[in-house]
Amino acid sequence: MSAVDASRVPATVDRARSRRRARRRNSRSALLFLSPWLIGFGVFTAWPLIYSVYLSLTDYDVINDPHFIGGQNYVELFQDPKVALALGNTLFFTVIQVPLHVLVALVLALLLNRAGRSAGVFRTIFYLPKMTPPVAVGILFLLLFNGQNGLINTVLGWFGITGPAWTTDPAWVKPGLILMSLWTVGASVIILLAALQNVPDELYESARLDGAGFWRQSMSVTLPMISPALFFIIVINTIGALQTFDEAYTAFFGSGNTTYSNDAALFYVIYLFQQAFEFLHMGYASAMAWVLFALIMAVTAVQLIVSRRLVYYEGETDR
Repeated sequence: MSAVDASRVPATVDRARSRRRARRRNSRSALLFLSPWLIGFGVFTAWPLIYSVYLSLTDYDVINDPHFIGGQNYVELFQDPKVALALGNTLFFTVIQVPLHVLVALVLALLLNRAGRSAGVFRTIFYLPKMTPPVAVGILFLLLFNGQNGLINTVLGWFGITGPAWTTDPAWVKPGLILMSLWTVGASVIILLAALQNVPDELYESARLDGAGFWRQSMSVTLPMISPALFFIIVINTIGALQTFDEAYTAFFGSGNTTYSNDAALFYVIYLFQQAFEFLHMGYASAMAWVLFALIMAVTAVQLIVSRRLVYYEGETDR
């Protein structure tokens, strides 16, 4: 090694040490700024999540100390007819509500995409119901869908149609809740509208030059280009539907009305809530929560697998 090269070695080492010290300082600063969130996440999310796994293996009523019983809660859960009822109601609601939600949101987004300057006003109008508290939506459901003097049946009566007993007939309780859930479709409309506005006009021009009509353009250009947004909405709304609680609980359980059976509105999370906070079966409720978590993970995994063949992402060529 020459004398010149030897003189450069200490300077190179010093610069490397300075960079390492700078990285350590930056890391400490980042952790310092993140520490409030990290502490909050650990105390209020991570620890309760881990502890709930232990509680699901115990008999715990809040008052007395948890008593370890192994997997007995899970065995009872799969033998409980109320769990089967609640899960069936939840799956029925999800299977009908999610496609209907996506369809209505897509139609409204397509209309807004052609609205021109007035689209801004309608975007606000469609999104405002999303800001309505869920409890208020539950009360609104009782007012609109009242079988005797509700607005929905009143309007149907104008056309000579006798409306059903939405809130008391078990056959119509879930369809009524599904229709009411469309009240908050505005957020999905905004997402799909943004996706539609990002579709390049050149693709439509090329399709028209090839003789494609509106339907062919929609199937070959519009849907593939907005498929990531559609997939996002489907996943998020599926997770939300499987956790349906607020509106149904407010309308059918919150008032304490026992004059008729409300089993048709007994969704899984409502039954979980009852077990935890009405019957104080915290261990059993924790087991129910983990079963729901496993169900949501399984459904989401299936959706992700299916999306590999149906969702188009720009920049990906191996399709």
